Amino acid sequence: MEMNVNAQKLKPVAKVESVIIDYSDSKVKAKKLTVHSEILMGIDTAWENVKTPALLEFVAKGMIKFKSVNGDFPKQWEVGQTYGFETRVFGIIPFGGIHYLFVDKIDNSNYVLSTKEWDSGAKVWNHLITMRKLGDGKIYYEDSITIYAGMMTGFITSFAKRFYKHRQKRWQIVAQENLKFG
Repeated sequence: MEMNVNAQKLKPVAKVESVIIDYSDSKVKAKKLTVHSEILMGIDTAWENVKTPALLEFVAKGMIKFKSVNGDFPKQWEVGQTYGFETRVFGIIPFGGIHYLFVDKIDNSNYVLSTKEWDSGAKVWNHLITMRKLGDGKIYYEDSITIYAGMMTGFITSFAKRFYKHRQKRWQIVAQENLKFG
């Protein structure tokens, strides 16, 4: 029984809730998607990984391919910088035009990274990554994303739910293979 309980905690758990946010001087109905799981990895290694575009490319592989519009991605994300990239679903279907990612905060003390993102489909895609130690070489990892896309909010949130569960499953590969991107 213990093995099943532990294996269950490694699987991503997702929750979607309706929220009201400010957008363009108005209150709008958005969705907040939260996906979390436990990862068998030391927090320092996981944290160094999460600060790299290389990790993003790895965990998105199979669902989304990114191509920078400004040359190569940097080795690490930098606070205050905006990165633009084309996204292709399953590596072939263009999605949302150019996606912009502004790195709002990287808090090395509390293991928090936040971005404000947008493209032609999703007017708001604010992403908050949080991690905390659980002991025994495990961490709690959470993606929290606030999405607003007008009439497409529900559709884009459904896609995002699938995408972030995929990302967290790929994180398990990072942990199993002890991959380091930083």
